[in-house]
Order: sequence, then structure tokens, then C-alpha cells
Amino acid sequence: MAVKSDIEIARAATKRPIQDIGAKLGIHSDDLVPYGHDKAKVSQRLIDAVQDRPDGKLILVTAINPTPAGEGKTTTTVGLGDGLNAIGKKAVVCIREASLGPCFGMKGGAAGGGYAQVIPMEDMNLHFTGDFHAITSAHNLLAAMIDNHVYWGNALDIDIRRVVWRRVMDMNDRALRQITASLGGVANGYPREAGFDITVASEVMAILCLARNLADLQKRLGDIIVAYRRDKTPVYCRDLKADGAMTVLLKDALQPNLVQTLENNPAFVHGGPFANIAHGCNSVTATTTALKLADYVVTEAGFGADLGAEKFMNIKCRKAGIAPACVVVVATVRAMKMNGGVAKADLGLENVDAVQAGCGNLGRHIENVKSFGVPVVVAINHFVTDTDAEVEAVKAYVATQGSQAVLCKHWAQGSAGIADLATLVADIADKDAANFAPIYPDEMGLFEKIETIAQKIYRADGVIADGKIRDQLKQWEDQGYGHLPVCMAKTQYSFTTDPERRGAPTGFTIPVREVRLSAGAGFIVAICGEIMTMPGLPRVPSAETIMLNEDGQIEGLF
Repeated sequence: MAVKSDIEIARAATKRPIQDIGAKLGIHSDDLVPYGHDKAKVSQRLIDAVQDRPDGKLILVTAINPTPAGEGKTTTTVGLGDGLNAIGKKAVVCIREASLGPCFGMKGGAAGGGYAQVIPMEDMNLHFTGDFHAITSAHNLLAAMIDNHVYWGNALDIDIRRVVWRRVMDMNDRALRQITASLGGVANGYPREAGFDITVASEVMAILCLARNLADLQKRLGDIIVAYRRDKTPVYCRDLKADGAMTVLLKDALQPNLVQTLENNPAFVHGGPFANIAHGCNSVTATTTALKLADYVVTEAGFGADLGAEKFMNIKCRKAGIAPACVVVVATVRAMKMNGGVAKADLGLENVDAVQAGCGNLGRHIENVKSFGVPVVVAINHFVTDTDAEVEAVKAYVATQGSQAVLCKHWAQGSAGIADLATLVADIADKDAANFAPIYPDEMGLFEKIETIAQKIYRADGVIADGKIRDQLKQWEDQGYGHLPVCMAKTQYSFTTDPERRGAPTGFTIPVREVRLSAGAGFIVAICGEIMTMPGLPRVPSAETIMLNEDGQIEGLF
């Protein structure tokens, strides 16, 4: 019997009206703004009304460094949410929205897979409820108002050589990384160097995902530094009077989106900053609201624990005043073999020695997550080629790290295949054994924060940064930004800045190429190595095989 594809499974699902899904969380239909029959936004009235309720238990799902072998972090997040509901718990899933860039590039979508998916999958991976378009529009409105202000006399005395606000689009386009704008004569303004980032790297995206309400959103937008004057004093978004109009564009986008899993359990899907170039978590609004509505909230952080989980702990939890009761690290036997030196073409062959050799990557992630004071469980996401001996090798290794590994078959079996993990995670969360704390204090210097992450999480010997970068960090400290956390922009494929160095490498340094101040979001971005904030398409992009079939259905999205 042929194995069904993700999209075939999603299309065959029986969806319930979104009002029924809301009712599972006690949300009245009046507090849902429907987008069709199967998705809706949750009203700000409901969000405000539940704030005095006690919080449920927060469970974070993270993973080892991604490999071409596949890990299945979102699939496990969705599966665990279904698993908790299946064993009688009131649980909700909180994940990020998908960017069009990876959907048409290489990575694919972000709705899970197999029988652990969030639906409507096609909508989620394309335009969904328009949140990313709103973010793109708000960001680029500000960019347009900067150039317009300069054109009409420049009353704020902006130094056009020091405009730091780039434009964005939600697509991979390397040709736009660095451009020259306003060419073509006097009527088009003053020529200057500019560039594009992908929308998920926008500070507006980060702000939307960290804002508590519309008032907080507008304040944060107003705090964005867009440029500097010749005397190097900052020019803020509010100086251009752009914050009000940007808030209007983002008014609906701030409300979390409610959808459902294949098993008709509730899921919030909201926000989508990448973890390799941004802070990698879904919105604070979605997570904190879910904690008021359910007993257990399962959320994820992007890519490996060295990026997503680190930022979840040091940025999101710090800003939102939340803490995980348990962390699940997702790993696969295939990925362990690849970390152990096996080529992708040979991953289907049993190789216990390679599994054991590759477990160092998993061990480092377990140790790192535990350093935040939270208990850790490992989910072994099952593939049909896994052998009993290989699975036992992973379990035995995890036991030496003081944690427990559970084999999970949710991709093929849905909630029934992850019930053991759900039971274990609920038991750990209920014991309140976590003693969460970020790994650096607010008052630590900015460069020292970068060094702390590089040394404690990546295990680097140190950080390389030239005098200009160190001086810039010192200047921001003098301006009152020294208390901000740091968001590291680094390749997701390795603890180092070399994407080819798998496993648990040592004896390396982390080069910091650039630093950016995201004053509205409330963090400093440190761009490391060759990472790009505007990705490019691969040699053969997924877009080449995405099309409509004769029945008008989308083909090639998965």
C-alpha cells in the first residue's frame, strides 16, 4: 500500500467548524473573527478577559541541529499536543506561521507532517490570514516615509548615509540584498545604498511577536531607530509620525490565529520569526493566551536548541515572564547517523556505531537546555528504516545524560503513537521540578552576553569582533540599551558558523560580522559568520514543481 503524502493526508481530514474548536477552549463564537469556516482570529476582548486566570503548564519542543536526514520538530509539537488531549489532558498547540520564502525555496512548509499536522495546511503555508503581508506593508510604509521625509526637506536632519532601516519582502531574493535606491533623477529623491531582508527578519515581525496589546505595539513601533543624524543621534519611527499608521496596518495581525490539528484539537498559529536570523518563537500573545485557556501548552522554537531554545529562554521567557515546565528535544536515528559521518544515501542501513558516534550533538543540546534549570526529555521521531538496536543505542546514550528518551510514531499513527511521551511530559510538568533562569543577567555587558552564548551554548573558545563592533556595542550601552538581551544570527546547521561542521565540535571561534540595534523589539542582533538576513533560492527551488492540477488543487507544495 502506497504511503500517503502530507498533502493527501491533510486533504482527506475531516475538519470541524472553527467555532467548535474554539468551544474546546471555552471561547465563545462572538470572540472569534472567522476567516472562512476553518480558521479564525481570537479577539482582543477575549485576550484581555482571561488575563487574571492561572497559567497552565508550558512545554517547549526543540531539536538537535537540523540535517538533511530530517528531524520533525513541528510534527512532534503537533503530535504531542494531540497526544496530551488523547490521554485526557486539555492541551493546545502554539506554533509559528510559515514564510513563503522557504515554501518556494528549499525547506518547505511549517504545518507538521503525516498524521501530526495542523490544517488547513495549504492555507497555512501560503497567504493564511494575511499577517505576513500586513507586517511587510507596515515595515515598507516606514521605509517609504523615511525617503519621503528626506525628499521634502529633511527637517529631522537625517544623514542619508546612516539610514539603517532596510526594506523587506517575504520571498528569497539574493539580488535584493544590497541595492542602490532613488536612481533616475531629482524627482526620485536622493540616491543611497539600501537593501532588503526577508520579512521574518523584520524588526516589525519581532515587535508583533513580543507586543502584549495594541498600545504596547504602537510604543514599540515608535521606539524603532530608523536612522542617525550627522551628530550620530538617533531618529526614531515616532519622529516620522509613522507609528500610528503602522499600528493600523497591524491591528488585525496582532490577534492570534486559531486552527485545528488533524485530530480536531485547537492550535494557535501566530507570528513567524526565523531562529537563524531572528528570535524564532511564535507570538507572546498567542502563548500567554493559550496558557490561560488550557492546562498544557505545547510550543516550539525554531531550528536546533542552540538557536531557537536559547532565544526562547533568554529573550521570549525574559520578556514575557513565562517559563517552561519541561523541554522536549527531538532527534532521529537518521540524524544521529549523519552526525556520525554516514552519507545521506546510506542512512537506511543499520549502523549502531555511527549512531553512537553522532550522539554527541544530542548530548550537547541536552546539557545546554538543562543549564537553564529545566527538565529535559528526548523524543526519538521514528522512521521506518530505524532498527531496534539503533533506537536502543540512542536511549542508552540519553540515559547517560540523566534524561529519558521515548520512541514516538506520531507521523504514522497520530496521537496513539506518542501517548507514552505525552504521559511522561505531563507527569514531569505536574511535578513543578523546573527552576528556570536565563543564562545571563540583564546587567551584563552586551559583548559579554555574546561571549556567554558563544562559550556556554556553542562551546566556542571565544568571539572575534573588530574594534568598530565593540565600540558600537559600548555606544549603545552608553545610550541606555545595555540591559537588552542578544539575538544571535548564525547558521542553524552547526554549533559553529561553518554549516558543514556537524556533531559537537570544539576548538573554534565565533566571528561577529555586524551588530544591529532592534530598540523596538528590545534586543541586539549579532550577525555571525556568513549568515544572510535575505536568503537566496537553491539551485533547484521548490517553486519549479509547485502548480495547480486539472482539478484546481495545489501540487508540489509537499
